[in-house]
Amino acid sequence: MKRPILIVTIGYIIGIIWGLYTNFSIALLYIPIVIVSILFKKVYKSKRSFKLLSIKRYSRYLKLILKKQTIFLIIISSIISNSIVIFQNKKYENLYKSVKEIKAIAIVCGNKEEKEYKDVYEIKLKNNTKLYLQFRKGKYNLNYGDKIYITGEYIAPSVQRNYKGFNYKNYLKTLKIYGTVEAKSIEILEKNQGNKIKKYANDIFLNIKEKVEKILPEDESSIFLGLILGYTKNIDEEIKKDFRTSNIAHVLAISGMHVSYIIIGFTYFFKKCFGKRKSKIIVIVVLIIYMFITGFSPSVIRASIMAILLLISSLIYRKNDMWTSISFSILIILIYNPFLINNIGVKLSYGGTIGIILFQKNVLKIFESIKIRNKKMKYRINKKLLAIIDKIKEILSVTISAQLVLFPITIYHFATFGIYTFFTNIFLSLIIGPIIIISFVFIILLFINIKMASFFSIVINFSVRILILISKFGNLPFSKIYLSIPSVSFIIFYYISIILINILVNIYWDKNLNGTQRRIKNLLALAKYKMKQKRKIIFKILIFVIAIFIVLNLFSRELKINFLDVGQGDSTFIVTPNNKTILIDGGGNESSSFDVGEKILLPYILNRGYTKIDYMFISHFDQDHVRSGYYILCKK
Repeated sequence: MKRPILIVTIGYIIGIIWGLYTNFSIALLYIPIVIVSILFKKVYKSKRSFKLLSIKRYSRYLKLILKKQTIFLIIISSIISNSIVIFQNKKYENLYKSVKEIKAIAIVCGNKEEKEYKDVYEIKLKNNTKLYLQFRKGKYNLNYGDKIYITGEYIAPSVQRNYKGFNYKNYLKTLKIYGTVEAKSIEILEKNQGNKIKKYANDIFLNIKEKVEKILPEDESSIFLGLILGYTKNIDEEIKKDFRTSNIAHVLAISGMHVSYIIIGFTYFFKKCFGKRKSKIIVIVVLIIYMFITGFSPSVIRASIMAILLLISSLIYRKNDMWTSISFSILIILIYNPFLINNIGVKLSYGGTIGIILFQKNVLKIFESIKIRNKKMKYRINKKLLAIIDKIKEILSVTISAQLVLFPITIYHFATFGIYTFFTNIFLSLIIGPIIIISFVFIILLFINIKMASFFSIVINFSVRILILISKFGNLPFSKIYLSIPSVSFIIFYYISIILINILVNIYWDKNLNGTQRRIKNLLALAKYKMKQKRKIIFKILIFVIAIFIVLNLFSRELKINFLDVGQGDSTFIVTPNNKTILIDGGGNESSSFDVGEKILLPYILNRGYTKIDYMFISHFDQDHVRSGYYILCKK
């Protein structure tokens, strides 16, 4: 069987998704499917007549992919993952309902996170239950590895309160956090407890963070830590917005690009000292240490595991398979925590990688097929300019390939599309390599000689400022457009469509076709011939469908009145029978930095499928009624 790990991973993902969105076991679904398929095979018999649109005819192609062993692996792995999700969901729900007060011994397993009025730590109880511990700012001073006795009130995470709104409970599940404890009293029992390896890795991280923050200015140090260690908590919210709007936020999450430069740099350095094979083993160890220091974020795990498998395959003289590597990495992540399938970082990291693997070659072929027809222009282009054009083609092919998969994910989660995406990514691709290399050199210098690191910080400071400058593309006019959030069915249809188109393009470009590919090509030619014969009928059907759609839209719809939960204050979103949108008030709280307009109001309107407000009414000008309306007005 080819790529069994890929098949197991597909089954594992199916089981997780089924467990997240249904309340019964997937095994109960398989039983009737198996019975129906057996009965259908025995009862249904058709004549040997050719039909272009025949389910049985095209099911033969599925049989080439879905063999008995493949189906068996998918069923078994999906039942296992589905059972794990159901069990863990019950465990979460039982804790939410049964616990009101916490009196327990715990280990501090996270660094201090400073909120607006509180200090927050991650703690782990004896039964491995993770919680957030919060208390008034400055009341206690805890450190990673402290063993503490706590008493406090347990606060269960909130669910989504508006249509398709943010679900804090599901978000905490991706972090394996069961809720929050509002501490009444804390007693430190012992120091330096818990996992020694993780504590040592955390000490290295804190050491790097402290030294970087001393040498570099505030904004530059926060971006540098995001760039090299994936630590983005100290980055100013406005800078984060600029990076997101200009579509270069991925540089603040550790990716394959970062890992590839680690491999190149350390292999080059150690190869001269230890030889080629030993240098690869050292790089594997370095990557494992890097995963520990960066806190095992999903994007780091994906990139590092794929790199480690590539290095191992070269050590044992075997060809590395990209699909096996990517499947193995995501399987490890989902075995650790199946709820990470909802993590936006996981979706973006794997989505971009899969897009490049699937589409990059074909997109590059399309670019290479574009020829310069103007003879004068052709002769003016020298070799250097031609090399630059080829490099731009390669960068664009990678960017477009990744965006083909990431586009619906980005729209679904952020409801925006950056107009200058391709420009910013071209600029970024040209400079990011040297920036990452000199950044790692800077990290090494921090431990060797702090004075040399301080001198070298001038280069780092300049490099980070270039990134900030590129991010300012997000502030240019028309830098982004708001789009209504697509439905899940539309996203599924989109992915099926681009995969089918890619398969057809492969068949079109490939000269050495196998029997199945030739049959598909012939069927496409036959379908084209049949459509030519009946094009008048097809044209009439299309006009009829469009006319029905127009007529249906002319009829008055129901009046829809939606009341939003905006915390303090009120907000009402109305859709009239003529499809006009009205917003009455918007909620908001003057004393909080939480922007209701940005976090609740705008996502709600976009989730409802609307990108504009026709009328806006304010009942009175108290901040809890009008404040978030300012944000909506600014986004007109």
